[in-house]
Amino acid sequence: MTGQVNGRPRPGLGGTGRVADELYLIGHHEVTGRVHLSPRAAGLGLAGALLAELVLAGAVTVDAGTVSSAGLGRADDALTAAVAGQIAGETPYRPVADWLAFLARTAPADVAARLASAGYLAPARRRPWQAARWQPTDPDCAFAPIARLKAALHLDQPGDAQSIALAGLAAACGLGPRLALYLPAGARTRTDALVSLLPPGLREVIAQTQAAVDAAVLAHRM
Repeated sequence: MTGQVNGRPRPGLGGTGRVADELYLIGHHEVTGRVHLSPRAAGLGLAGALLAELVLAGAVTVDAGTVSSAGLGRADDALTAAVAGQIAGETPYRPVADWLAFLARTAPADVAARLASAGYLAPARRRPWQAARWQPTDPDCAFAPIARLKAALHLDQPGDAQSIALAGLAAACGLGPRLALYLPAGARTRTDALVSLLPPGLREVIAQTQAAVDAAVLAHRM
């Protein structure tokens, strides 16, 4: 953020620095705010992104497909702190797939609210009979995550864990075709190679997200 406008936070081109926020913006049109995915795929992708945020922060660990608490104080905002608290409160600890299914129900609304509080989203104008939705307050800031991914996946750059996790989750939930419009040729191959070098916990979250989205797509087609 870079200050306020009319008493509201003003978004910045640098983003919030959170994986789920970046994924939300990539998954929605930068002007209209319309989602590029099915609701189920969007929810699962954002659920995976919230888990990835906690893994990156050291607040949870993922081992043998199970999510366990590693310290509530390591979550750096109210949303991830709430998720970390839910994970810590479960005994025995549950599999990644269970948390994806659970968090997917509310993740889109939760992440949108976080982005709105940071100034990136505002309620879209709508007719009385239309469903409520969010709209980016600044198209450039809403599109910026794609530009950041492009830089992170450049062949001359090693790529940081957060950007690689974001790229992997975007591909896992079905945003590969959207990213292909803007990223250089071979970006998907490079993404797969970089994801394979991530810590096991992040790789597990991405793989389980991919599996959950694939299962949801298959169930919809049957």
